Amino acid sequence: MHIEKLTTHIGAQVSGISLAEAATNDDLFGDIRAALLEHKVLFLRDQDISRAEHVAFAERFGSLEDHPVAGSDPEHPGLVRIYKDENSPPDYYENSWHCDATWRVAPPMGCVLRCITCPPVGGDTMWANMAKAYADLPEHIKHSISGLRARHSIEATFGARMAEDQRLALKAQYPDAEHPVVRIHPETGEKVLFVNGFTTHFTNFHTAENVRYGQDYAPGGAMLLQYLISRASIPEYQVRWRWQPNSVAIWDNRSTQHYAVMDYAPTVRRMERAGIIGDRPY
Repeated sequence: MHIEKLTTHIGAQVSGISLAEAATNDDLFGDIRAALLEHKVLFLRDQDISRAEHVAFAERFGSLEDHPVAGSDPEHPGLVRIYKDENSPPDYYENSWHCDATWRVAPPMGCVLRCITCPPVGGDTMWANMAKAYADLPEHIKHSISGLRARHSIEATFGARMAEDQRLALKAQYPDAEHPVVRIHPETGEKVLFVNGFTTHFTNFHTAENVRYGQDYAPGGAMLLQYLISRASIPEYQVRWRWQPNSVAIWDNRSTQHYAVMDYAPTVRRMERAGIIGDRPY
């Protein structure tokens, strides 16, 4: 197995291995897992694997989760199909900086995404290192967000296009989750900035320490949240990957955000993603 870093702070390309073999080889899988913790997102080319092998590899990390809105492969539950063609409407869920499914009480631990069909140009995906984004915050900001918690909503994102009754039913099934603004990575111990495009507001900001007058809270609290969310947009924290058929990305959803660049319409882009059930952030 050969590992080549792609940027200073995030991302490495792995070559010389097959993920189909890694699904059954404990030593090889252990090396991949260690590399993932170090680099946060791994990229591989020429992984001509079956859907069953894709699922088998992802399940080495843990059980897979389904998605309530995106469709899964009927023969492989948990393998979400992200299929876009010439007639697909503009998508505002992927082309924003986000950490997958933080509207869940226990968001995914990570994901394994394989390219089936890609445009001749465009359709790249970017990832950002949110541990580095936290580490570089000014000390007074770190102090002000220590202990803050925030809400994350599927209703305000995936539900926004739905009819009211559908949207409310979705929220009833998946009530807004509350997470710490700064989470601790359960394996590395890193502090990670944990707000993103699914985050709607702080839940414990309106205290005497933070709010003297109404504008300290609104728009003051909202401006702080937007500042924190915008940290993913800093190029020094990012890596960008150009897809080819049978390329694979494996990312740690606990310490990264990603952005699917929607610059390829009207062409075809078909991806399949296995999301791995995670733990509750603390």
